[in-house]
Amino acid sequence: MTRDRALSITLTPVQFTLCLALGLWLGAIAIGATAWLALQLWPQQMAPLVQAVQPPPAIAPAAQDAQQVMFERYEQNVQRQQTRQNSEAAAANPRNLDNPKCQFWLQQDRTAPTASSQAHVLEFCN
Repeated sequence: MTRDRALSITLTPVQFTLCLALGLWLGAIAIGATAWLALQLWPQQMAPLVQAVQPPPAIAPAAQDAQQVMFERYEQNVQRQQTRQNSEAAAANPRNLDNPKCQFWLQQDRTAPTASSQAHVLEFCN
């Protein structure tokens, strides 16, 4: 059989006050030391994060020119595709088979597409 022993600590009010003051003082020193250490290490720990969050550098003028050229090429391709679809739709329309002006401008637009031939196709072919 084991007997439970009770630990009794008795402090006088002066001892208790001194222990409490010492505990508060050591706690304040620990908080201050932690804050100082955090301030010392914070810039080193945050540097990779700051670099990752920074906005990308501005696009160089040469890259902007290249992007502009690619966009213009894209617009030209879209316009060519639209005119080709318009020409195909006009050629497929049975009413345009009997229209000689429409047939002429459709053939012109197929062999040598220009803005003028495309305008004439839109004008003469319904």
